[in-house]
Amino acid sequence: MSTRPYLQLDVFADRPGAGNPLAVVLDAGGLDDESMQAIARWTRLPETTFVFPPSQPQASYGIRIFSPRREVPFAGHPSVGTAHAVLEAGLATPRDGLLVQEGIAGLLPLKVAGSGKTRTIAVRTPRARVMETATADDPRLGRVLAGLPLGALPPALMDGGRRWWLAELRDEAALRSATPPWEAIAKLAGDTGSMGLCVFARSDDPVYFLAVRAWVGAPAQFEDAASGAANATLAAWLASQDALPGSDGRYRISQGREVGHDAIIELHVDAEGEVWSGGRVCTVVSGRIDW
Repeated sequence: MSTRPYLQLDVFADRPGAGNPLAVVLDAGGLDDESMQAIARWTRLPETTFVFPPSQPQASYGIRIFSPRREVPFAGHPSVGTAHAVLEAGLATPRDGLLVQEGIAGLLPLKVAGSGKTRTIAVRTPRARVMETATADDPRLGRVLAGLPLGALPPALMDGGRRWWLAELRDEAALRSATPPWEAIAKLAGDTGSMGLCVFARSDDPVYFLAVRAWVGAPAQFEDAASGAANATLAAWLASQDALPGSDGRYRISQGREVGHDAIIELHVDAEGEVWSGGRVCTVVSGRIDW
C-alpha cells in the first residue's frame, strides 16, 4: 500500500455543503482498475477521480472518473473539481487561462478565472445532440410527466456522452414542489438508455435564470445535487431552440435545494456553439489515503 494525497471537495458551491461532493486521489500512479473502483465504492460519493501524469504534451494532467458502480467517461462536476484540486496542489498551471484535461472523453479544456475563494472553473463539455423530440402523451413519458404542468418547449432526448430526457415545467414553484415518480423514471431510463429526466423552469430570481432538477433513474434512483453534464446538455437543447436565458449565451442555474444543497452552476454557450459548464469549488477535507 502507498499513501497518496486525498481531497474531498464541494463543487458548484460558494460554501461547504452547498454543492455536489467529490473525492480526488492525486498521484494515482500504480493503482489498477480494481483498486480505483474499490476506492470509489469506499468513498460512497457520487464520483471519485484519480489524477495521473498526462500522456499527451498538450494536456495538463490525466484523469479517470469512477462512480461507486463503474467508470464514467465524462462528468461535469468531477472535471471542474479535479481541476481545482490540481491547481491547489500545484500540479499544473493554466496557459492563457486554460487547463487541458486528458481522459476517456479526449482532451477537454477548462477555463480558469480569478483566484482564491472566488475562482471559477468551467469545462468545455462534449458536444451534445438532439436525439429526438416528443410530446407529453408519448407512451414512454406518460407516467413520468403525469401531473407535471409543462412549459413551452417539448420534451426532448439529448445525448452529450450521457443521455438525458429534458422537460420544461410551467414555473419554478411547480418544479420545486414536484415529487419524482421514481418507478416510472427508472423504466424510462432503462427503456431508452438514458440517465433519467432533467426538469427545468424559468425563474425571476436575481441570482439565477433557471431552476433545475435532475432525476437519475438508472442504475440507482436518486436526485442529483448539481450536475454539470446534465446542465450542459440542457444548454445545448436551449441553444438549438433559440431559447437561451440571460445574455451573450451566459446564465446561471440553481439546483439541489430539494435534497438539502444550494448549488449554482454557470453556463456559457460560446460563438462556436460550445457549451462551458462551471462554477466555484470548496476544499472540505485535505489529507492522505492509504491504499
